[in-house]
Amino acid sequence: MPSSPLILLSKTMIFPDQKSNLEDLKLSVSDLPMLSCHYIQKGCLFTRPSIPINSLISLLKQSLSKTLSFFPPLAGRFYTDPNGYIYITCNDAGVEFHHAKCDTKSIRDVIGPVHVPELVKEFFTFDKTVSYRGHYKPIMAVQFTELADGVFIGCSVNHAVTDGTSFWNFFNTFAEICRKFSNNNNQSVEKISRRPDFSRESVLISSAVLRVPEGEPKVTFNENEPLRERIFSFSREAIMELKAKVNNKNDAFQLTAGDFNFNAVETMGKQSNDKYLPGIFENFFKCAAVSTTPEISSFQSLSALLWRAVTRARKLPATKTTTFRMAVNCRHRLNPKMDPLYFGNAIQSIPTYASAGDVTSRDIRWCAEQLNESVKAHDDETVRRFICNWEKDPRCFPLGNFDGASMTMGSSPRFPMYDNDFGWGRPLAVRSGGANKFDGKISAFPGREGNGSVDLEVVLAPETMAGIESDHEFMQYVTV
Repeated sequence: MPSSPLILLSKTMIFPDQKSNLEDLKLSVSDLPMLSCHYIQKGCLFTRPSIPINSLISLLKQSLSKTLSFFPPLAGRFYTDPNGYIYITCNDAGVEFHHAKCDTKSIRDVIGPVHVPELVKEFFTFDKTVSYRGHYKPIMAVQFTELADGVFIGCSVNHAVTDGTSFWNFFNTFAEICRKFSNNNNQSVEKISRRPDFSRESVLISSAVLRVPEGEPKVTFNENEPLRERIFSFSREAIMELKAKVNNKNDAFQLTAGDFNFNAVETMGKQSNDKYLPGIFENFFKCAAVSTTPEISSFQSLSALLWRAVTRARKLPATKTTTFRMAVNCRHRLNPKMDPLYFGNAIQSIPTYASAGDVTSRDIRWCAEQLNESVKAHDDETVRRFICNWEKDPRCFPLGNFDGASMTMGSSPRFPMYDNDFGWGRPLAVRSGGANKFDGKISAFPGREGNGSVDLEVVLAPETMAGIESDHEFMQYVTV
């Protein structure tokens, strides 16, 4: 195995700049299943700032310390009480900050290759760390990596503590505070734009106990299987053309209420990436069309396109049942609604089933309708039923592609990933580490140009990746 071009220069513990007075937070029915998952690993690539590196490192550490005072659970640890309940104790134990250097590699080495290079995995720490280890390891680590002409800021966060909504609220706040510090000589930041909600009063807080296997939970997929990973980019125009085809409309730019089903994937609620989607969500009610058939959203259309391409590439028997899972945000689905900035996991996994024969032989609208029906049906009653079923049989989330015919969609194109300006401009790209990746794992990101564009981070077996790369129906919508 070739040696790593990355050199770790330093590792430091960072503590909140103010002591926490937050009480212990009990893990919920949405947090506990994630104890067997890897830490979330997401980060942003930037051009190299003009600030001297030593000054930049000092600024980032100071900003992280201040940010932790607004997010005390991230500086805490897990503990299990005598009854088996697991809590986050906000004890200011701190997070790790790593400074690494990889000056033989450039921005082009990161975003230039067709497939995501292995190098990207080295921009994150806590690789393959299972979230249960938050009992004795930091809940979060930040790694700052210098490239020849750029920098990468990667965060690894315990998945039993945050979902995507909570993760990106932290990351956005970290960037906001750093930007304020860099522009403000008095170094005083007392308010943030989106203060997290740490309440634990919803139906997600349960008396059920998760019985952890001896030792610790294990991931439920093969961490070492050969995989290919690629970012497929879709422009706003391509997505609207696809949506028009799915909805049998001549006007590729007609938009309706269905486009709000971007919420089908875990979303940021009001704190979404809407400022980068001006063409799609303006005049929503003016654009709403009255129709006797359900309007299929842009994102459901895109998901159906991928479902068909992957199923064809896998060459499955016609009778084989395929599964397309989507992670959905429950904050706005519950009645009463949760705070949009509730800190923790508030997600559930919606499966849609169809035979391989139906997915490949029926038209794309039929596939999109199956996804649409699953999302529409996931209301308050369904969320509560999922909770009740879990309480009857508490267990960790079985992540993976167990039957060779499954796909799992996570993240969301509405997360404000490109809002992370630390004081030297917006990110050039968003990338994730090696965490929780298996054949069929898909993550949806907003495109950098905004305006409704979407990037899909697709992880597949090598032969399946080759199949979708030569699939005309799929590739005709991909932006080269």
